[in-house]
Amino acid sequence: MKIVFLDTDTIGPGITVRRPDFDHDWVEYESTAPGDVLARLSGAAVAVTNKVPITGGDLAGLPDLKVIAVAATGVDIIDLAAAQAHGVVVTNIRGYATHTVPEHTFALMLSLMRNLPQYREEVIAGRWQESEQFCFFNRPIRDLHGAVLGIIGCGSIGQSVGRIGAAFGMTLLYHDNYVAVAPAGAELVDLAALLARADVVTCHCPLTDETRGLIGGAELAQMKPTAIIINTARGGIIDEAALCDAIEGEVIGGAGIDVVATEPPPADSRILALARRPNVILTPHVAWAGVGAMQTLFDQLIDNVEAAVAGTPRNVVTP
Repeated sequence: MKIVFLDTDTIGPGITVRRPDFDHDWVEYESTAPGDVLARLSGAAVAVTNKVPITGGDLAGLPDLKVIAVAATGVDIIDLAAAQAHGVVVTNIRGYATHTVPEHTFALMLSLMRNLPQYREEVIAGRWQESEQFCFFNRPIRDLHGAVLGIIGCGSIGQSVGRIGAAFGMTLLYHDNYVAVAPAGAELVDLAALLARADVVTCHCPLTDETRGLIGGAELAQMKPTAIIINTARGGIIDEAALCDAIEGEVIGGAGIDVVATEPPPADSRILALARRPNVILTPHVAWAGVGAMQTLFDQLIDNVEAAVAGTPRNVVTP
């Protein structure tokens, strides 16, 4: 049985990917361009991909393909309807990031609320010495305690973020169209109410047709002018042009972004220019990549492959 891993560059340093416990031929590529997918998966029964798309056109030309094992939670790179039509099982990763993504979320949140990037640069530039005081502050330092945290998405990661926020003493608001009851100690509200009330808005929902562009210019305008927005979910959830306009126009107070629509972003993109601002932190899609979480991910990936090949697929994703 031929297994092809299309993008092993997505495996972090120090991570071991065990081989499946059945007779197989393992083929791997560091990265794969979209135009090479069909040729590289020719004859493969199992495709492994993290971020390489597999389209309906690809699937039509891959009669031997039986399983697509996505090495991530998001499956927007796969044409799920075409996979189902061709009898291809699609699996994904679940539950591995419930600690690492929330930790990154709060790293961004704390840094922005306390203006740490700006203060760091000013210390390096000698501003503390110039002040001739035991301390130097020239902009607000805001505590999380007592602030309102608006969480978009009430899944495992969103709820983990909420538990950390509660430990800091934050007031919790959730928005999720598929949840009827908020977690204990939180309030479930519509999106407009969440945006209007929150001091921090953080996105933890999947990218779907419904959530693409969920936060645009109109939504950003509903936020407090001091509020910050954080996205460690998927880039397309926030309209990047609208976000750039909102930051440049001081409509909101700042942004912590780990995901963008095109990854990596073009060198001349507005989002990269935005990252030079002191109230913006842009990280390179690494919220998921804690060492422990990544090892769990790849262990689960091979578990998924073994289960699917054995005829008892798990973590199956359907249209």
